[in-house]
Amino acid sequence: MAENANNMPRLRMHGPAHHTFIISSNPAIVAPSSFSPPRQPATRLTGAALALVLAALPTPGAAQGSTPGAGSLACLILPERVADLGNQVAGVVDTIEVERGDMVKKGQVVARMRADVERANTGVARSRADSEADLRGAIAARDLAQLKLDRAKKLAQQSFVSAQAVEQADSEFRVADEKVSLAREQLGTSQREVVMSQAQLSQRVLRAPFDGIVIERYANPGERYEDKPMLKIASITQLRVEVVASTALFGSLQLGQELTVQPDLPGTPPRTARIAQIDRVLDPASNTFRVRLDLPNADSSLPAGLRCKIDLGKNARVPDAALPPLAGAATPTPANPQQGAGAAPRPAPGATLLTQLEAQRQPR
Repeated sequence: MAENANNMPRLRMHGPAHHTFIISSNPAIVAPSSFSPPRQPATRLTGAALALVLAALPTPGAAQGSTPGAGSLACLILPERVADLGNQVAGVVDTIEVERGDMVKKGQVVARMRADVERANTGVARSRADSEADLRGAIAARDLAQLKLDRAKKLAQQSFVSAQAVEQADSEFRVADEKVSLAREQLGTSQREVVMSQAQLSQRVLRAPFDGIVIERYANPGERYEDKPMLKIASITQLRVEVVASTALFGSLQLGQELTVQPDLPGTPPRTARIAQIDRVLDPASNTFRVRLDLPNADSSLPAGLRCKIDLGKNARVPDAALPPLAGAATPTPANPQQGAGAAPRPAPGATLLTQLEAQRQPR
């Protein structure tokens, strides 16, 4: 029996994942070859990968037997803005004012760095700016020089002093007047030094750039931070809905168009979102384009990071060509060999998401 199995005709095939399969009419003789390719580096998932991810996501209501392509598209609900907060100067963390999950307002202090030297410099600059002793002394010296000049002029009119004495008194008055101007300029410089020292001190304080919620906390008091973020916050009062649609729908979606979004969260009613952006450059690898919708969420009742489904209308139906291929799904081969010449390799059943992306990104 074993000999008959060995005599069966076999067919050797090469899969897209660099594996070689031996296929025989005997089900027992189907085994991968021992060829083991080198590990491929991780590929950054871009627009083509996002299309595959959205295609693999189960849309809400799929468990109840609804048709995924009947006028609906899979989507993701994301925060409007996400920011990694870091200090612009290196230093040691003094205090963290917020915790993960806290709501913050724009301008609110969220962290402080140690700033003993900066506070001391600010105090010195403020003391120098508040001191007007030099200015008052220069004014007194100028007033005295003015009296001497007036007295010398009167005596010169009575021929009691020479003209040289009058000229000397006049020179002393002008020097005293310049010292008053110098004292005023130095006082203004001291006041500007206070502003500069306060700016340096403010660099040790980290504030929230916008209203949002703290989603990550990386720092603890006593740690030194230089280029790493300390906190991450996200704005959820306005959400954005990301959709990857096939080029078959390009032109049917317009800016400002309102669509119904059904979040994949039990007990959450549908919401209305407005199209805010449509990509004008299509992705040739996946034959898709991206659409962004704005979803109001003023009360922050809807969390971000949800899967969702977009309803294109009661009478709308997404054509079969508009549905991105599901992960691991087989693609039929053209009957005419010439028709498939130059086309991108099709992923085989069971291939991973990364393998599908690599197959689509091969040069044509």
